[in-house]
Amino acid sequence: MAHLKQLESFVSVAQRGSLTAAAHAEGVAPAIIGRRLDALEERLGVKLLVRTTRRITLTHEGSAFLEDCQRILADLANAEASVSAGGVKASGHLRITAPAGFGRRHVAPLVPRFRAQHGEVTVSLNLSDRVVDLAGEGFDCAVRVGDLPDSALVSVRLADNRRLCVATPDYLARRGTPATPADLARHDCLTLSSDASQTRGWAFRMPGGEVVHLRPGGPLDCSDGQVLHDWCLAGHGVAWRSTWEVEADIAAGRLVALLEDFAAPPNGIYALFPHARHLPLRVRLWIDFLKHHYGRVEFWRG
Repeated sequence: MAHLKQLESFVSVAQRGSLTAAAHAEGVAPAIIGRRLDALEERLGVKLLVRTTRRITLTHEGSAFLEDCQRILADLANAEASVSAGGVKASGHLRITAPAGFGRRHVAPLVPRFRAQHGEVTVSLNLSDRVVDLAGEGFDCAVRVGDLPDSALVSVRLADNRRLCVATPDYLARRGTPATPADLARHDCLTLSSDASQTRGWAFRMPGGEVVHLRPGGPLDCSDGQVLHDWCLAGHGVAWRSTWEVEADIAAGRLVALLEDFAAPPNGIYALFPHARHLPLRVRLWIDFLKHHYGRVEFWRG
Protein backbone atom coordinates (compact mmCIF):
# COMPACT_ATOMS: atom_id res chain seq x y z
CA MET A 1 0.00 0.00 0.00
CA ALA A 2 2.86 2.39 0.79
CA HIS A 3 4.38 1.81 -2.64
CA LEU A 4 1.04 2.52 -4.31
CA LYS A 5 0.62 5.75 -2.35
CA GLN A 6 4.10 6.82 -3.45
CA LEU A 7 3.19 6.28 -7.11
CA GLU A 8 -0.12 8.13 -6.73
CA SER A 9 1.60 11.07 -5.05
CA PHE A 10 4.31 11.21 -7.72
CA VAL A 11 1.72 11.30 -10.52
CA SER A 12 -0.37 13.90 -8.69
CA VAL A 13 2.61 16.22 -8.14
CA ALA A 14 3.77 15.80 -11.76
CA GLN A 15 0.33 16.67 -13.06
CA ARG A 16 -0.39 19.57 -10.70
CA GLY A 17 3.10 21.05 -10.62
CA SER A 18 3.40 21.46 -6.86
CA LEU A 19 3.40 19.51 -3.60
CA THR A 20 0.87 21.92 -2.12
CA ALA A 21 -1.68 21.35 -4.90
CA ALA A 22 -1.24 17.57 -4.71
CA ALA A 23 -1.59 17.65 -0.93
CA HIS A 24 -4.72 19.81 -1.14
CA ALA A 25 -6.31 17.40 -3.64
CA GLU A 26 -5.70 14.47 -1.28
CA GLY A 27 -6.50 16.34 1.91
CA VAL A 28 -3.12 15.80 3.59
CA ALA A 29 -0.19 18.00 4.60
CA PRO A 30 2.43 18.83 1.91
CA ALA A 31 5.08 17.30 4.17
CA ILE A 32 3.41 13.89 3.78
CA ILE A 33 3.56 14.16 -0.01
CA GLY A 34 7.20 15.20 0.24
CA ARG A 35 8.09 12.20 2.40
CA ARG A 36 6.42 9.83 -0.07
CA LEU A 37 8.43 11.30 -2.93
CA ASP A 38 11.65 11.07 -0.97
CA ALA A 39 10.93 7.43 -0.13
CA LEU A 40 10.10 6.64 -3.77
CA GLU A 41 13.32 8.22 -5.10
CA GLU A 42 15.38 6.48 -2.41
CA ARG A 43 13.79 3.11 -3.21
CA LEU A 44 14.39 3.54 -6.98
CA GLY A 45 17.82 5.09 -6.61
CA VAL A 46 17.09 7.86 -9.12
CA LYS A 47 16.01 11.49 -9.02
CA LEU A 48 12.50 11.85 -10.46
CA LEU A 49 11.76 15.51 -9.71
CA VAL A 50 13.81 18.67 -9.41
CA ARG A 51 12.19 20.71 -6.64
CA THR A 52 12.89 24.40 -6.06
CA THR A 53 10.98 27.04 -4.14
CA ARG A 54 9.41 28.28 -7.38
CA ARG A 55 8.65 25.18 -9.45
CA ILE A 56 8.86 21.42 -9.84
CA THR A 57 10.17 19.83 -13.03
CA LEU A 58 10.55 16.23 -14.12
CA THR A 59 13.96 14.73 -14.77
CA HIS A 60 14.47 12.57 -17.87
CA GLU A 61 13.99 9.47 -15.72
CA GLY A 62 10.95 11.05 -14.10
CA SER A 63 9.27 11.69 -17.45
CA ALA A 64 9.72 8.08 -18.52
CA PHE A 65 8.58 6.77 -15.13
CA LEU A 66 5.49 9.03 -15.18
CA GLU A 67 4.16 7.37 -18.32
CA ASP A 68 4.55 3.91 -16.76
CA CYS A 69 2.92 5.02 -13.51
CA GLN A 70 -0.06 6.50 -15.33
CA ARG A 71 -0.60 3.28 -17.23
CA ILE A 72 -0.30 1.15 -14.08
CA LEU A 73 -2.76 3.29 -12.12
CA ALA A 74 -5.20 3.35 -15.04
CA ASP A 75 -5.02 -0.44 -15.38
CA LEU A 76 -5.64 -0.80 -11.65
CA ALA A 77 -8.64 1.53 -11.80
CA ASN A 78 -10.03 -0.44 -14.74
CA ALA A 79 -9.57 -3.72 -12.88
CA GLU A 80 -11.35 -2.35 -9.82
CA ALA A 81 -14.18 -0.97 -11.95
CA SER A 82 -14.68 -4.24 -13.81
CA VAL A 83 -15.07 -6.09 -10.50
CA SER A 84 -17.06 -3.53 -8.56
CA ALA A 85 -19.35 -2.47 -11.40
CA GLY A 86 -21.11 -5.84 -11.44
CA GLY A 87 -24.52 -5.29 -12.90
CA VAL A 88 -24.33 -1.50 -12.65
CA LYS A 89 -25.05 0.24 -15.94
CA ALA A 90 -22.91 3.01 -17.33
CA SER A 91 -24.60 6.39 -17.13
CA GLY A 92 -23.91 10.10 -17.31
CA HIS A 93 -22.57 12.37 -20.02
CA LEU A 94 -19.52 11.43 -22.11
CA ARG A 95 -17.59 14.25 -23.81
CA ILE A 96 -15.26 13.12 -26.61
CA THR A 97 -12.96 15.03 -28.95
CA ALA A 98 -11.20 13.82 -32.11
CA PRO A 99 -9.45 15.27 -35.21
CA ALA A 100 -11.96 16.48 -37.78
CA GLY A 101 -11.15 14.20 -40.72
CA PHE A 102 -10.49 11.06 -38.70
CA GLY A 103 -13.42 11.81 -36.41
CA ARG A 104 -15.93 12.16 -39.23
CA ARG A 105 -14.87 8.87 -40.75
CA HIS A 106 -13.96 6.63 -37.82
CA VAL A 107 -15.38 8.08 -34.60
CA ALA A 108 -18.74 9.64 -35.44
CA PRO A 109 -20.22 6.42 -36.97
CA LEU A 110 -19.35 4.51 -33.78
CA VAL A 111 -21.07 6.90 -31.37
CA PRO A 112 -24.66 5.79 -32.16
CA ARG A 113 -23.56 2.15 -31.93
CA PHE A 114 -22.08 2.81 -28.49
CA ARG A 115 -25.27 4.57 -27.43
CA ALA A 116 -27.32 1.59 -28.62
CA GLN A 117 -25.42 -0.59 -26.13
CA HIS A 118 -25.42 1.95 -23.29
CA GLY A 119 -28.70 3.77 -23.46
CA GLU A 120 -28.23 5.69 -20.20
CA VAL A 121 -25.10 7.45 -21.51
CA THR A 122 -25.42 10.70 -23.45
CA VAL A 123 -22.56 11.75 -25.73
CA SER A 124 -21.12 15.02 -27.04
CA LEU A 125 -18.60 14.70 -29.88
CA ASN A 126 -16.26 17.58 -30.68
CA LEU A 127 -14.38 17.41 -33.99
CA SER A 128 -11.45 19.80 -34.19
CA ASP A 129 -7.90 19.75 -35.52
CA ARG A 130 -6.61 21.91 -32.67
CA VAL A 131 -5.11 20.20 -29.62
CA VAL A 132 -7.92 20.36 -27.08
CA ASP A 133 -7.08 20.82 -23.38
CA LEU A 134 -9.01 17.86 -21.98
CA ALA A 135 -8.93 18.78 -18.31
CA GLY A 136 -9.31 22.51 -18.88
CA GLU A 137 -12.25 22.15 -21.26
CA GLY A 138 -14.00 19.31 -19.47
CA PHE A 139 -13.51 16.45 -21.95
CA ASP A 140 -13.47 12.84 -20.80
CA CYS A 141 -11.52 11.35 -23.70
CA ALA A 142 -9.65 12.36 -26.85
CA VAL A 143 -8.84 10.25 -29.89
CA ARG A 144 -5.58 11.36 -31.51
CA VAL A 145 -3.54 10.13 -34.45
CA GLY A 146 0.26 10.26 -34.71
CA ASP A 147 3.16 10.75 -32.35
CA LEU A 148 2.10 12.14 -29.00
CA PRO A 149 3.83 15.09 -27.33
CA ASP A 150 4.95 14.78 -23.72
CA SER A 151 1.83 15.03 -21.61
CA ALA A 152 0.39 14.32 -18.19
CA LEU A 153 -2.53 12.59 -19.93
CA VAL A 154 -2.89 8.82 -19.85
CA SER A 155 -2.71 7.23 -23.32
CA VAL A 156 -4.00 3.89 -24.59
CA ARG A 157 -2.83 2.74 -28.02
CA LEU A 158 -5.87 1.64 -30.02
CA ALA A 159 -4.30 0.73 -33.38
CA ASP A 160 -1.31 1.29 -35.64
CA ASN A 161 -1.41 3.89 -38.37
CA ARG A 162 0.90 4.01 -41.38
CA ARG A 163 1.28 6.44 -44.23
CA LEU A 164 1.49 5.18 -47.80
CA CYS A 165 1.93 6.60 -51.27
CA VAL A 166 -1.18 5.87 -53.33
CA ALA A 167 -2.47 6.55 -56.84
CA THR A 168 -5.25 5.31 -59.09
CA PRO A 169 -4.70 2.46 -61.57
CA ASP A 170 -5.51 4.91 -64.37
CA TYR A 171 -2.84 7.39 -63.28
CA LEU A 172 -0.24 4.60 -63.03
CA ALA A 173 -1.19 3.32 -66.49
CA ARG A 174 -0.52 6.80 -67.89
CA ARG A 175 2.56 7.77 -65.90
CA GLY A 176 4.18 4.52 -64.76
CA THR A 177 4.75 3.13 -61.26
CA PRO A 178 7.56 4.60 -59.10
CA ALA A 179 10.02 1.94 -57.92
CA THR A 180 11.93 4.09 -55.40
CA PRO A 181 11.17 7.32 -53.51
CA ALA A 182 13.55 9.15 -55.87
CA ASP A 183 11.20 8.31 -58.77
CA LEU A 184 8.57 10.61 -57.27
CA ALA A 185 10.46 13.54 -58.79
CA ARG A 186 9.03 12.44 -62.16
CA HIS A 187 5.43 12.29 -60.90
CA ASP A 188 2.65 14.72 -60.05
CA CYS A 189 2.64 14.64 -56.24
CA LEU A 190 -0.35 16.00 -54.36
CA THR A 191 1.02 17.75 -51.29
CA LEU A 192 -0.16 19.72 -48.32
CA SER A 193 0.35 23.48 -48.56
CA SER A 194 3.33 24.96 -46.79
CA ASP A 195 1.05 26.49 -44.15
CA ALA A 196 -0.33 23.07 -43.16
CA SER A 197 0.97 20.94 -40.30
CA GLN A 198 2.83 18.31 -42.37
CA THR A 199 6.06 20.31 -42.42
CA ARG A 200 8.67 17.54 -42.49
CA GLY A 201 7.55 16.06 -45.79
CA TRP A 202 6.92 12.46 -46.80
CA ALA A 203 8.75 9.85 -44.70
CA PHE A 204 10.40 6.73 -46.14
CA ARG A 205 12.53 4.01 -44.58
CA MET A 206 15.52 3.25 -46.76
CA PRO A 207 17.12 -0.23 -47.15
CA GLY A 208 19.66 0.49 -44.40
CA GLY A 209 16.87 1.37 -41.95
CA GLU A 210 17.35 5.14 -42.06
CA VAL A 211 14.15 7.18 -42.23
CA VAL A 212 14.41 10.07 -44.69
CA HIS A 213 11.95 12.89 -45.39
CA LEU A 214 11.31 14.11 -48.92
CA ARG A 215 9.36 17.15 -50.05
CA PRO A 216 8.14 16.18 -53.51
CA GLY A 217 6.59 18.80 -55.73
CA GLY A 218 3.68 18.85 -58.10
CA PRO A 219 1.18 21.09 -59.85
CA LEU A 220 -1.44 20.85 -57.07
CA ASP A 221 -1.30 21.39 -53.33
CA CYS A 222 -3.95 22.06 -50.71
CA SER A 223 -4.19 22.73 -46.98
CA ASP A 224 -7.01 20.17 -46.61
CA GLY A 225 -6.17 16.45 -46.56
CA GLN A 226 -9.64 15.40 -47.72
CA VAL A 227 -9.23 17.47 -50.88
CA LEU A 228 -5.89 15.73 -51.59
CA HIS A 229 -7.64 12.39 -51.13
CA ASP A 230 -10.38 13.42 -53.58
CA TRP A 231 -7.84 14.66 -56.14
CA CYS A 232 -5.95 11.39 -55.84
CA LEU A 233 -9.14 9.37 -56.41
CA ALA A 234 -9.81 11.50 -59.48
CA GLY A 235 -6.44 10.44 -60.94
CA HIS A 236 -4.59 13.75 -60.61
CA GLY A 237 -1.43 12.34 -59.02
CA VAL A 238 0.31 10.50 -56.20
CA ALA A 239 -0.68 11.25 -52.60
CA TRP A 240 0.87 10.29 -49.25
CA ARG A 241 -2.05 9.41 -47.01
CA SER A 242 -2.77 7.56 -43.79
CA THR A 243 -4.01 3.99 -43.93
CA TRP A 244 -7.11 5.00 -41.95
CA GLU A 245 -8.06 7.19 -44.90
CA VAL A 246 -7.20 4.97 -47.89
CA GLU A 247 -7.42 1.36 -46.64
CA ALA A 248 -10.96 0.92 -47.98
CA ASP A 249 -10.00 2.44 -51.36
CA ILE A 250 -7.03 0.07 -51.65
CA ALA A 251 -9.16 -2.94 -50.74
CA ALA A 252 -11.75 -1.91 -53.34
CA GLY A 253 -9.14 -1.36 -56.07
CA ARG A 254 -9.81 2.36 -56.39
CA LEU A 255 -6.26 3.13 -55.24
CA VAL A 256 -2.97 1.23 -55.45
CA ALA A 257 -0.42 1.27 -52.61
CA LEU A 258 3.04 2.31 -53.84
CA LEU A 259 6.57 1.99 -52.46
CA GLU A 260 5.43 -0.33 -49.67
CA ASP A 261 8.99 -1.63 -49.20
CA PHE A 262 9.94 1.93 -48.21
CA ALA A 263 7.02 2.60 -45.85
CA ALA A 264 8.08 4.42 -42.68
CA PRO A 265 7.45 2.78 -39.29
CA PRO A 266 3.86 3.14 -38.10
CA ASN A 267 2.76 5.66 -35.53
CA GLY A 268 -0.37 5.12 -33.47
CA ILE A 269 -4.02 5.92 -32.93
CA TYR A 270 -4.57 6.67 -29.26
CA ALA A 271 -7.26 7.30 -26.70
CA LEU A 272 -6.18 9.91 -24.12
CA PHE A 273 -7.82 10.83 -20.87
CA PRO A 274 -6.87 12.78 -17.73
CA HIS A 275 -5.56 10.62 -14.93
CA ALA A 276 -8.30 9.59 -12.52
CA ARG A 277 -8.02 6.95 -9.86
CA HIS A 278 -11.62 5.91 -10.44
CA LEU A 279 -12.13 6.17 -14.18
CA PRO A 280 -15.87 6.56 -14.89
CA LEU A 281 -17.37 3.36 -16.23
CA ARG A 282 -18.71 5.16 -19.32
CA VAL A 283 -15.16 6.26 -20.26
CA ARG A 284 -13.67 2.81 -19.72
CA LEU A 285 -16.43 1.19 -21.80
CA TRP A 286 -15.94 3.74 -24.60
CA ILE A 287 -12.21 3.03 -24.77
CA ASP A 288 -12.85 -0.74 -24.79
CA PHE A 289 -15.44 -0.20 -27.53
CA LEU A 290 -12.90 1.66 -29.69
CA LYS A 291 -10.23 -0.99 -29.09
CA HIS A 292 -12.63 -3.71 -30.17
CA HIS A 293 -13.58 -2.02 -33.44
CA TYR A 294 -10.17 -0.59 -34.30
CA GLY A 295 -8.59 -3.98 -33.71
CA ARG A 296 -10.57 -5.55 -36.55
CA VAL A 297 -8.92 -5.44 -39.99
CA GLU A 298 -12.29 -5.30 -41.73
CA PHE A 299 -13.18 -2.09 -39.88
CA TRP A 300 -10.54 -0.11 -41.76
CA ARG A 301 -11.53 -1.68 -45.09
CA GLY A 302 -15.01 -0.26 -44.87
